[in-house]
Amino acid sequence: MAVFKLNINGEQREVDVDPTTPLLWVLRDHLNLVGTKYGCGVGQCGACTVHFNGNPVRSCSMPVSAIADNQIITIEGLSENGNHPLQLAWKELDVSQCGYCQAGQLMAAAALLESNPNPTDDDIDTSITNICRCGTHVRIRKAIHLAANNSNVK
Repeated sequence: MAVFKLNINGEQREVDVDPTTPLLWVLRDHLNLVGTKYGCGVGQCGACTVHFNGNPVRSCSMPVSAIADNQIITIEGLSENGNHPLQLAWKELDVSQCGYCQAGQLMAAAALLESNPNPTDDDIDTSITNICRCGTHVRIRKAIHLAANNSNVK
C-alpha cells in the first residue's frame, strides 16, 4: 500500500492503495466517484474514459501510480450543474438509451471539442472510439455537432 495525493476534479484527494490499482477503482471504490463506469476492463470500450491533463484516457488500464501530479477530470467534474454544452446537447437529442457508456462518451467528446472546436463527421468517427452497444453513435455524432455550434464550448 502507498499514499497517493491526486488532483481529481480540481480538488486534492488522498488515497492509500496498492500502486497497481487501476484509477477506475480508486475513483469508484475509494473516492465514491461512481459516474465513471467499468465496461471491459482492458481499455477497449471507453466506458471508463476520464481526462488526464485534458486528454481522454481509459481509467481501467491506468495504474494510480502513473497519475503523480497530473490533473484528472471525471464526468462529475465536467460541469457543476450538468450544463456543459455536450450534456445539454445529449439531453436535447435524447442520445442515451441504456446510458451505461454515456459518461465515457461525453468525456471523449469533451476532449475532442477542446482540441477541435468544429469537428467533421470523420474527426468524430476517428476520435470517439468508445463503444455504445445500444448503437446511438449517429445521435452521439449529432450531439457533438450541436454542442460544437454552442458558443459555450471552449
